[in-house]
Amino acid sequence: MKYKVKIEKTVNKFINKFEINNFITNHKNYEYANIDEAKNSKLAQELFYLPFVKKVYITPSFISIERFNIIEWDVVEEEVRVKIENYLNSGLNAVDVVEKNIINPISIYSESTPNPAVMKFVSNKIFIDCSLEFNNIDEASDMKFAKELFKFPFVKSIYIDRNYVSITKYEISEWSEITGELRSFIIDFLSKNKLKYRKPNPQKVSKSDEVSEQIISILDEYIKPAVSSDGGNIVFDSYDPKEKIVKVILQGACSGCPSSTITLKNGIENILKEMMSTKVDKVEAING
Repeated sequence: MKYKVKIEKTVNKFINKFEINNFITNHKNYEYANIDEAKNSKLAQELFYLPFVKKVYITPSFISIERFNIIEWDVVEEEVRVKIENYLNSGLNAVDVVEKNIINPISIYSESTPNPAVMKFVSNKIFIDCSLEFNNIDEASDMKFAKELFKFPFVKSIYIDRNYVSITKYEISEWSEITGELRSFIIDFLSKNKLKYRKPNPQKVSKSDEVSEQIISILDEYIKPAVSSDGGNIVFDSYDPKEKIVKVILQGACSGCPSSTITLKNGIENILKEMMSTKVDKVEAING
């Protein structure tokens, strides 16, 4: 298997993701703040020899690097990409697991999203295997983590997916005032607790409705990864074969986002029209 590494920028200008076409760890994530902490990863140690590298996050499918503010990513990101790709293709392990009990603390960094009312809090660990949305504390009655977040008076809604939490705030507070407080709470809670939740039922589509199944497949493969990177999600609701209208539900940063109309028209609608031929004419969001 030949490894290929792709550069993926994040909303945080100091952090770049380097996505890899195959798994490089045994379903575990590792965070290193300096070269001494990276004793079990020669790859991370090599990256720390680069003077601009501040932190290294190694996950099963990508490596995130946080840089110091001494140089821009555009100047060095290709050098880093090639370095990672050459290392992996040399046959060396990304991480040598020799310790029986590796200390792997929770790390959270915040990313702004296209929706100014939503902040995305990203973890170095996957802590949930589905996506959940809560619009008030009553909806969060079965999940302590979400219920505790709603006790902050500025939290309006919560969207959780795999390794991040997207939080929508009320206008009474500015992100500069509350981001640190939320980040500290999330780190503290996830460090001490496992998330207990009721897994949502999968989308059910009639076997005879092949068009709806195709639409869901296209959303899952082509749309959701892109909106997930911005802290949001789009869920199929229904398909009207007579009007050729697809209805979707916007979640997380997508809900109420000023650019959601552009996303629907220039993104989802165009893709579905192109891939579904004459079967789709319009896409509508039932909640925005």
